[in-house]
Amino acid sequence: MNSFVISSLVPVVVLIGAGYLAGKRRWIGGGAVKDLSHLIFLLLAPALLFRAMSTVHVEQLSLKPVAAYFIASGLLFAGTLALRGFNRTAAVIALANTYSNTVMIGIALIGLAYGEAGMVVLLTLISLHSLVLLTSATVVLELAVAREQAGASGNEKRPSMARTVMRALRNAIIHPVPLPIIAGLLFAQTGLVMPEALDKPIQLLGQAFGPIALVMVGITLALTPIGRHWRGALVQALVKNLLHPLLVALIGWLLGVRGIPLTVMVVAAALPIGANVFLFSQRYRTAEDLVTASVAVSTVLALVTLTLVMMCVQWLP
Repeated sequence: MNSFVISSLVPVVVLIGAGYLAGKRRWIGGGAVKDLSHLIFLLLAPALLFRAMSTVHVEQLSLKPVAAYFIASGLLFAGTLALRGFNRTAAVIALANTYSNTVMIGIALIGLAYGEAGMVVLLTLISLHSLVLLTSATVVLELAVAREQAGASGNEKRPSMARTVMRALRNAIIHPVPLPIIAGLLFAQTGLVMPEALDKPIQLLGQAFGPIALVMVGITLALTPIGRHWRGALVQALVKNLLHPLLVALIGWLLGVRGIPLTVMVVAAALPIGANVFLFSQRYRTAEDLVTASVAVSTVLALVTLTLVMMCVQWLP
């Protein structure tokens, strides 16, 4: 196996394995998972994301790779709805097929594998990832719910679609992931330099993000039941981990994206299903057990599929 792939993935695997052991032995119980998640997303991630973007100038950003990612994701999302029908379950499954764990796993992996250049590309994607995919999914789900309720009863009043879209947009922007990216990018355009006394603690908080987030993934896996849904979960995992990056590679190639930007987009698409999909399945009360199992299986399977994808992308010119 390629030594570059090994050196990038082994730390990720070891940290997830350590978290899995901690979860299985109940060193960290289910009650602490929520607090640990808040620590990661509300403190450590914003510090890392703000500092990473605080020296990046707008002219360094390239939106063509991101466009390739979202075009491929849109095709896969629409294809899932076409196959499964326009309903809540199909919309959640479509989100599972296209929504990557770009923060908890992606940031650590891309940073190790592709350095600062890769991180700028990834953070450009992350700044739009939730905004585009979660907003689109919210609109589709609300339309599906309205359609289902209209069929069952014409009396229940639903909020207007314009209000639904605006609420989804607001929630996607006022969020601990895209907000510090935007703030850091704005700070960079001022030309100011952050004082050392402030920069150092932000740097230390950001450095804590990667290991703690990966350990958290392992703990979550240890506490997640798969049960009778493992076959369906395996299908979902294969679509997300292999078909999604294949589509991104194809669309990116057709758009003329090459080098590190294409590599990072393909690897990002090969990341396992993000936890936000589970939150959507809970909120809309559909496919909850299947999505829970799919997130777990996708994450475990990624240890193999990510290795395969990262080896393959090295052959891209």
